[in-house]
Amino acid sequence: MRGYILRRLLFAIPTLVGASLVIFLIMRVLPGDITYIILGQDGNSSGGSRATDIEALRRTLNLDRSLPEQYLLWVKDILSGSFGVSLFSHEAIGNELARRLPISIELALLGFLISLLIAVPIGVISALKPNSVADVAGRFFATLGLAIPEFFLATLMLFFLLQTFRWLPPLRYAQFLDNPANNLQQLFFPALALGIAQSASVMRLLRSQLLEVIRQDYIRTARAKGLRERQVVLVHALRNGLIPVLTLLGNRIGRFLGGALVLEIIFNVPGMGRWLTESIQFRDYPVVQAVVLIFAAVYVVVNIVVDISYTWLDPRIRYS
Repeated sequence: MRGYILRRLLFAIPTLVGASLVIFLIMRVLPGDITYIILGQDGNSSGGSRATDIEALRRTLNLDRSLPEQYLLWVKDILSGSFGVSLFSHEAIGNELARRLPISIELALLGFLISLLIAVPIGVISALKPNSVADVAGRFFATLGLAIPEFFLATLMLFFLLQTFRWLPPLRYAQFLDNPANNLQQLFFPALALGIAQSASVMRLLRSQLLEVIRQDYIRTARAKGLRERQVVLVHALRNGLIPVLTLLGNRIGRFLGGALVLEIIFNVPGMGRWLTESIQFRDYPVVQAVVLIFAAVYVVVNIVVDISYTWLDPRIRYS
């Protein structure tokens, strides 16, 4: 097991290096120049003076250097933990990441938990009572969840809350440890929209897996031994049925993070989503690169954790 974990961690290094190269090059291909945005397009200076100001600013921001030099400087900032300085605000990116990243992670985790709380009970009931009213209702809910994207569901939810209950989210974000009520009040509804949208595919896969598992010989043997139905389902069937579901959740962690970014904008949550959107508009290359690279690293780590967790769900799985 230790050897497997070490190999996966070592394999993650070239993966992240490749991701950083792709992110870096894509940002340089995008049209627009940060120097024009900072200096403004409507200045009163003459053409020669403006050209001089732009050239001086490009030297200050190291944009006059070659692409390999800019990339190596960025890697140096990543390894130091600072992630560089924002080209537009001139603030340290690492400090802003430390403030905003926990907000986005909390929102994604809440959405993840809500999706499990919705998908697992409905999937189990649908599998144990196929073609029943509960099964038909569950499949209808899954189809509806797959058809409605997160941003549309969040917009409908926000409109309904504003028009019917006159509900407004808190204007200032509060940390969970400082003010749990305000924290959950601001994050619960975007997490609910994210969880509902993501629970549909999980419920469908769990239902199909349980329908296959409960027909296996070891399930019939467990029932023949006189075990209670709840124990048979929860201990034997559900653990084996969750393995493909866990794989799906690991592969869809990007959907949870991406959905959280969109919902932050709709519900005015000061997380990574709003920061990333503003940075793209201002062509703030270091900020966009840092945010996308952090999410790529989270995706890699989550998939490693998912692979390791297989041995807990099924002890027969061993890694050489």
